[in-house]
Amino acid sequence: MEQNNGETEGGNLAQVQHVVLILSGKGGVGKSTLTTELALALRHAGKKVGILDVDLCGPSIPRMLSVGKPEVHQCDSGWVPVYTDAQKSLALMSIAFLLEDPDEAVIWRGPKKTALIGQFVSDVAWGELDVLLVDTPPGTSDEHLAVLENLKKQHKVDGAILITTPQAVSTGDVRREITFCKKTGLRILGIVENMSGFVCPHCSECSNIFSKGGGEELAKLTGSVYLGSVPLDPLLTTCIEEGKDFIQTFPESATFSAINSIAKTLLTSIQNP
Repeated sequence: MEQNNGETEGGNLAQVQHVVLILSGKGGVGKSTLTTELALALRHAGKKVGILDVDLCGPSIPRMLSVGKPEVHQCDSGWVPVYTDAQKSLALMSIAFLLEDPDEAVIWRGPKKTALIGQFVSDVAWGELDVLLVDTPPGTSDEHLAVLENLKKQHKVDGAILITTPQAVSTGDVRREITFCKKTGLRILGIVENMSGFVCPHCSECSNIFSKGGGEELAKLTGSVYLGSVPLDPLLTTCIEEGKDFIQTFPESATFSAINSIAKTLLTSIQNP
């Protein structure tokens, strides 16, 4: 169906400029944390950003953005996302908003998860967004296929950012994620090495408590772009726990510089494919 201006009708994603998936081969690598921080960095760069949290069994982003459990309202075109600021520059939709009890476990079989993901992708009224970040569960399961297939029905997916930690056990799992991207035709926008060293809260020196350079080496071996490394920073951890905006609270930190650099590289990559 064609609109009057000749553009293809894209449903609720019609006014979304770019769609980026955040992937990791395993849990616990900070995927949701980096999704949140990238969204905040993009917002501070003047962009309107959305986060679609489809990590059905571990929806942690609402807490990281300190939005609690608001009521999700319906409009003619679907669910209205929850806005984190008065300017409506950062929008969020998460399964956490739909659970009656925050401690409730999502014990669902695949078809039910796939159906909800389909609804999430098609039935959220995002309005105008510069970038929609999609936080996915760990792995390469049917949930990832459901996200990708439903998105592609409505919108071009710009690509994926892969999150790893430095250790070989993590980079090994991300190799499988790279294979998933290649098999599904999903462009790899780059690899981020998270928890790359530990920033001392007293002297700001960065120590490598894990091994070092696994993400960069993986990028070289697979011909992927290395977007950068983000250290394990207690200041960032505190902000996430308290739902504060780290980008605004600690603009002089090395961790801010790392996240900001990754966000800028991402913007350049999706605007100049």
